[in-house]
Amino acid sequence: MTAVVELRDARLSFGARTLWSGLDLTVGPGQFITVLGSNGSGKSSLLKAILGTLPLTEGEVRVCGRPARRGSRRIGYIPQHHGYAVDVPLRGRDLVQLGLDGTRWGPPLPWRNREQRRQVDDLIERVGAGAFANRPIGRLSGGEQQQLRAAQALATEPAVLLCDEPLLSLDLRHQRGVVDLLDKQRRDRDTAVLFVTHEINPVLPVTDQVLYLNDGRFRIGPPDEVMTSAVLSELYRSPIEVIRRGDQIVVLGADDASHTHPHTTSQTTKATA
Repeated sequence: MTAVVELRDARLSFGARTLWSGLDLTVGPGQFITVLGSNGSGKSSLLKAILGTLPLTEGEVRVCGRPARRGSRRIGYIPQHHGYAVDVPLRGRDLVQLGLDGTRWGPPLPWRNREQRRQVDDLIERVGAGAFANRPIGRLSGGEQQQLRAAQALATEPAVLLCDEPLLSLDLRHQRGVVDLLDKQRRDRDTAVLFVTHEINPVLPVTDQVLYLNDGRFRIGPPDEVMTSAVLSELYRSPIEVIRRGDQIVVLGADDASHTHPHTTSQTTKATA
């Protein structure tokens, strides 16, 4: 298996505080890796290291066999959801086009304009956003905006998609839509996915491996091996109870260890990791 992303003996520290160290991770084509962990454990920082915007303290990170670098077209990035002002002069399709030419200097040539329009149309169709792509981005729902961000991230046909909590602020229906879209992309095109999230339940059916970070320690493996009472109790150095309810996982214990669905669980077990 040719690795899409590799971290070898990676450590990331800020001053005296180490987020994680000795991290070895290999992500192959089409794999879906869910990244969980307590607040401040370095989930988003991991994505930044792969993006090449945050240097490691020790070790190395490689993307498609090359050292990670800023602006790599082999990486697609879906940031956390944030709303746009209703008067932003940007249509949905304009957002997608930025994925094609957002880093290119100078006005596009006429032939490139035609090619880009075709590419943008194809991307919009791929994510099912044709019905609203010509509307102002600030007047779209959170789910519709995330569909378009996914299209933007796919513009360069990346080998890996880095997703930084893309389900935040989305209702259950739109969460499922985003997860289904990413799952289809990795199955149809062998795109690897690293998915940072506060909770595992929306992505549990599509997750191949879980990377769980907490207080400088980590565990990597299939969900059935990582999401257990014994493993999480070891990571948190505190008693943690993992309960399975059908296709849902409920984690009880330390506040930062709760991985439950906010629409189906009580306040005492809300997702905060």
